[in-house]
Amino acid sequence: MSLSHFEVVTLLVSDIAATRAFYEKVFAVDVVYADDVSAVFAFEGTMVNLLAESEAPGLVAPLPVGGSGSRALFTIKVDDVDAACARLEGFGVTLLNGPIDRPWGRRTAAFADPAGHVWELAQVIDA
Repeated sequence: MSLSHFEVVTLLVSDIAATRAFYEKVFAVDVVYADDVSAVFAFEGTMVNLLAESEAPGLVAPLPVGGSGSRALFTIKVDDVDAACARLEGFGVTLLNGPIDRPWGRRTAAFADPAGHVWELAQVIDA
């Protein structure tokens, strides 16, 4: 049995409507399912499920629902990080950092969604 294929990443959010609108605008990906407490988006090869924090105990109990602060970073590979950043800034998205050339051969920039999940854009460059 292989445990190597990510199908869905579930992100807990406090405001489904605002976070869903952000994802529809910024990522321009298709919604494959939505209701009052969830919105599932189809990225290439993986789905992202935005789930109301109120529903989290049913998935993570007996562990508590995590507190605030960044505990994960999701990276999306892009061909041109500067152009992608300009597009995001055109939508009013504030960059947390970058674009910056990293020593591991990537040019990156990061931003947060309305729920505080951090996303990184990464372009392959010569190291």
